[in-house]
Amino acid sequence: MITPLPALLEENPIIIAIKDEEGLARCLQNPKPVVFVLYGSVVSIPDIVRRLKEAGKTVFVDVDLLDGLSAREAAVEYLVGATEADGVISTKAALVRRAKALGLAGVYRTFLLDNMALQSLRKSGGSQWADFIEILPGLMPKLIARLSHELNAPLIASGLIADKQDVIDALGAGAVAVSSTCPAVWEL
Repeated sequence: MITPLPALLEENPIIIAIKDEEGLARCLQNPKPVVFVLYGSVVSIPDIVRRLKEAGKTVFVDVDLLDGLSAREAAVEYLVGATEADGVISTKAALVRRAKALGLAGVYRTFLLDNMALQSLRKSGGSQWADFIEILPGLMPKLIARLSHELNAPLIASGLIADKQDVIDALGAGAVAVSSTCPAVWEL
């Protein structure tokens, strides 16, 4: 039986984020079950996802970062047809909604650079249609704490997470998980 994602993250709140083939190779040797794929192309993504799924991973693909595909709903449809990805990550609400309509989990990624970005997140209604909201940068425990009470979707802290204290701070503030490209964090 497949473990539901919230239970997986409760048991393993560190998400491996891979950005290249070296990260993929290291990820395949790591027992952490959830992976964010932040690279690839229309040609390579089916093989990347296949290798991760064969290793028993739950796989989310950032459709905004795939070479050869525009950030449109057709990119999500391609992922569904060409891979066994479990979910999609995107900064575009329409792509997260389309993923959900096609049976995938959706992670809405947002960069909170200033108060305007924060207001935009609140107005987007993302917590009503996304399974998770990924907050970047993840080094804002005070804001994570506030948003974890304001938004209905669970928060994932990401970006600049580099050590154990960053993980402790984000999880202690209310994030359900952290995502990091830093192999040292993967080993925690």
